[in-house]
Formats: sequence, structure tokens, C-alpha cells
Amino acid sequence: MDFTFTEEQQAAVEAARAVFSDVAPDRAPSPALTPGAVAEDIDRQLWHELARTDLLGLTLSPDHGGAGLDPIALCLALRESAKVLARVPLLESCAVAMAIERYGDRTLAAELLPRAGRGELILTVGANGRSGHDPAELAVSARPYGAGDGVGEGETDGSAGDSGWVLDGVQSAVPWAQAADWIAVPAHTDGGSPVLALVPRTRDGVTLADQVSTNGERLAEVRLDAVRVEARELIDAAGCWEWLRSLLTTGTCALALGLGERVLAMTAEYTGKREQFGFPVATFQAVAVQAADRYIDLRAMEATLWQAAWRISTDAGSPLPVAGDVAVAKIWASDGVRRVVQTAQHLHGGFGADTDYPLHRYHAWAKQIELSLGPAAAHEEALGDLLAAHPLG
Repeated sequence: MDFTFTEEQQAAVEAARAVFSDVAPDRAPSPALTPGAVAEDIDRQLWHELARTDLLGLTLSPDHGGAGLDPIALCLALRESAKVLARVPLLESCAVAMAIERYGDRTLAAELLPRAGRGELILTVGANGRSGHDPAELAVSARPYGAGDGVGEGETDGSAGDSGWVLDGVQSAVPWAQAADWIAVPAHTDGGSPVLALVPRTRDGVTLADQVSTNGERLAEVRLDAVRVEARELIDAAGCWEWLRSLLTTGTCALALGLGERVLAMTAEYTGKREQFGFPVATFQAVAVQAADRYIDLRAMEATLWQAAWRISTDAGSPLPVAGDVAVAKIWASDGVRRVVQTAQHLHGGFGADTDYPLHRYHAWAKQIELSLGPAAAHEEALGDLLAAHPLG
């Protein structure tokens, strides 16, 4: 296990820093603190800039116009995006594109992925349960065309190919869905493993209802009413949904790390300038100890993040499944980012609650990240199950 980043990964970090350096995170007040307010759209200008600098194709193969890098490179870019609270679906779009390339139909991948890398279409995914097999997350059913669909076995009404699937159900809290062109929907089949359906947002039978996240961003309840998808638009490869969910969870840990690092830097800057009794408060032992504890949190978050990203990239190095390392990373990310923003609020005093100062926005985003794809308690439970099933000695 070597956490030294390659030249290509380091180049991706530099490109991401250059793009995100012009992004201001301090729109005030936060929609999360304004009753009835909600962010309307993604940052389209930033999205086009990410496409221009090839960051949207970072993890796609050269065959699809990408750089061919791994999940570690994506996490490095996500870490930078979180420092400025970038309002773009970088994680969701890149993760779904990687799943399509790894598991999906070759012809569909050739149609979608080059356009995704150029920023011409946006992909997102619904994943809101406590685990990959949570009934709340697999609330959509998928069944082959057949009785009850108005189409006989082996027949078609021309809306899809000669074979396909019908989707019914509701996927709640889908991020960036209103801006997305395609939505990846996890679904269950009769007696089978979870599958992943790729659904155009404008397909007949798809309706969206606005929801609002903890940080004030728009989510959507995606309702699917007898939605037809072609056979190539449904990925039933073993392990696809579990792999994609692990990648999404690990990317969320990268967001938590970047956000936490920026918040601790803000805290250090403020406490270094704020004086009491003629001395900067940063020199007081009680303040220094709290900041040091949060620094330790961040280093633990970083170590577990790269372990999980490395396992996803290589699927080697441990008797535990990859999900074990992902669970450990998310436990640290959820608990750690919460502690970092709470300490920051405390050490900022009343200034931290001032909506003209961006800390309140970071606090709202941290809470959203903490709970996304399962809180620490859910991953502790999952880790316990994995250890029971795969004893280490």
C-alpha cells in the first residue's frame, strides 16, 4: 500500500485547484437558513470549466476521450471541490460514468461517455439508504416486459427494442436530478441481486418533485410509473450496484475531508487574529488542544479515505471485502467532519453564526455529507456484519 500520488494524479490536483480557485463559497445567506429558499441550478459556468480542463473525463478511458485515471484521482479532485462548496454533480456524474464503462453495454457507453466527459450531458444517481441493500434505496422494481404491460411476450410497441424492462416505484432524495440528463436508479428484481437502470430524465412515466436537502440544495423525488427501459439501459452485472455505491461513499468521504480541511484553516486564521487579554486566542491551551484534536480527526479521515480509494482501484490487499474499508472511511468522515465544524463554530464564537461569514454554509454542507449514504452508526453496523462474516484471525 503506497499513498504516494502519481504524476498524473498530482497533475489532476493542480488542474482542480486552478479551476476551483475562482469559486466563491460565501453566497449569503445560505438557502439552508432561509425559509422557503432553495438553490435553483448547478453552477453551469463551473461545469463548463471542468469540461474545458478535462476534469469531467478524468476517470474515463482514452477510448471515450478520458484521461484513464482511477478513483484516487477523482477523490483528489473532489477534495478540492469541497473546499469551495462547488455546486456541481462532479461525484455523481463521474461515478455513474465509471460504472457504465466498467459494467454497462458497450454501445450505450460509446454513446454517452464521450458526451459526459465533454460536459454535454449530466449523469446522477439515487442512493439514499443506510446500506446498499436498504429497502428505502431499492424501492424501485424492475421486471421484464410481459403480462400487465400491454405488450405480449416477445412483442414490442416500438418504444424500446425487442426486449427490455419496466420500472415502477419512487426514488427519493436524488441529488441534482433536475439538472441531469440521465438518472441511474438502483432497483430490485424478483429474487435477484440489485440492478442499475439508466433512465433519461425526460422518458415517459418519469416525474420529478422538488425536495430540499439539509444544505439547501435541490433534491428530487423521482417517480417511475411503468417506465420502459431497453435491455442495454439496465445493468444486471453482478456487483455493479455495490461497486458504484462504494465509489459514491468514498467520494463523499473525499468531500468531507476537503470541507474539514478548509474549515480548520478558517478556524486557525480566525483564532490567530482574535485577541483576548492582549494575546491571540490561538495561544490559549484550551483552544490549541481543541484544534489539535480536529487536526488528528482530519489525518485519520485522510488515511482511511486513501485506503478505501486504493481498495476500490485495486481490489487487493485485505482479507476483508472492499466494503469494510469503505465503512471505516465513512465512519471517520461522518464523525470527523461533524466534530470539525462544531469545534469551528465554538472557537469562532458569535462570529461563526454570522450569515455574512461563510462558516454557516460549511456547517450545513457538513451535516448533509455526514448523513449522505448512511451515518457513522449505519457503517459501524455494516462493519460489524463484515467482521462476523470474514473473521481476521
